Amino acid sequence: MTEDDVAREIVDAAYHMYTTLGPGLFESVYEAVLASELEKRGLRVEKQHPIPVVYEGIRFEMGFRADLVVEDGVIVEIKSIAEIVALHRKQLLTYLRFADKHLGLLINFNVFLIKDGNTRIVNGWIESA
Repeated sequence: MTEDDVAREIVDAAYHMYTTLGPGLFESVYEAVLASELEKRGLRVEKQHPIPVVYEGIRFEMGFRADLVVEDGVIVEIKSIAEIVALHRKQLLTYLRFADKHLGLLINFNVFLIKDGNTRIVNGWIESA
């Protein structure tokens, strides 16, 4: 399964769970439900995956935690906020660089239409998912 195939499954799963749950829940709820939905689809999912930060040759193990890492290739950052801003996109891009991953999805569940809450981040450039 390619990264794009995995991303399509993630976006589809997010859409299906959003149509049932709707907006306004805590990020932790969406994270748990999305992880469960992806696992039901046969995908490997790591929740709160630690990613170390290396600074001036020193490795800091507790750099940050990615909400979900799917199939050891796609980082998913989950939000439930009024608006995604540039800082959220930069944050995911930083996660991708430190984790040495190629593709990330930023999903905001606090939107009227879930398609408006998806942002795809790849190799330093951003496009809508």
